[in-house]
Amino acid sequence: QVQLVESGGGLAQAGESLKLSCAASGIIFRWSHMAWYRQAAGKQRELVASITSSESTNYADSVKGRFTISRDNAKNTVYLQMNTLKPEDTAVYYCNAYQVGMDYWGKGTLVTVSS
Repeated sequence: QVQLVESGGGLAQAGESLKLSCAASGIIFRWSHMAWYRQAAGKQRELVASITSSESTNYADSVKGRFTISRDNAKNTVYLQMNTLKPEDTAVYYCNAYQVGMDYWGKGTLVTVSS
């Protein structure tokens, strides 16, 4: 059974930092393409950042230079370091794993940024 468990969300003030973690089980993590998505209230889910099995990364324009995605294959964990947070970063953040044509999702962690 595949499980993706996010943690690290919470309340931050504008300009502060948060680090999200996603612990994966039930997949061959080192082969998986991992990503973070977010969904703000009333909006569609959007890709924030992704990292391939070879650690190539991709970022949404809105977070480039502020967010960093990384992975630790020994711990089956993917991270999202979020710096210089803005109120518009407020959303539920979801971990995503893609492997062999299958998409898996975590339940999400809420990030709230106050101005």
